[in-house]
Amino acid sequence: MSRIGKLPIHVPAGVTVTIKDNVVTVKGPKGELVQAVNPDIQVAIEDGVVHLTRPTDDKNHRALHGLYRALIHNMVVGVSEGYKKELELVGVGYRVTNTGQLLDLSLGYTHNIYMLLPKEVKVETKAERNKNPLIILESADKQLLGQICAKIRSFRMPEPYKGKGIKFVGEEIRRKSGKSAGK
Repeated sequence: MSRIGKLPIHVPAGVTVTIKDNVVTVKGPKGELVQAVNPDIQVAIEDGVVHLTRPTDDKNHRALHGLYRALIHNMVVGVSEGYKKELELVGVGYRVTNTGQLLDLSLGYTHNIYMLLPKEVKVETKAERNKNPLIILESADKQLLGQICAKIRSFRMPEPYKGKGIKFVGEEIRRKSGKSAGK
């Protein structure tokens, strides 16, 4: 039995989970999320707890069992609490501002990078004196939030010599010593 797949999903108060034609819909105070589920995986709701079962112990069924349990759990947590990611710009002259959903990144290139974020994601930027600029992203959809963070990071990945780039707050960058190490 899948260790992840067999875990029950407890639905908190204020969140409703409905299943119709292998499509799970989760509604809560932070929004509404929809996920299509493979017809082989059975989803059942009993007393505010969601259970997933699989028909056989095939490798594919085992994989899907844990996958859909994790996706539905992330949806329940997202619509009840939401997800938040903070990105930090490390580097001289790196700046970020936002106008509504439009993110304006100045990352040392000859031009600024503009990124229009979807309406499901709330964005906030902070630029305090003597501190690195921050991008704070919030959303109910964990997959969308991770995808946007990865896209923003890809504009200037953290490099191992000086540590410059866009990194998550609290992330440790593995540093290299450079040329002077041999002396």
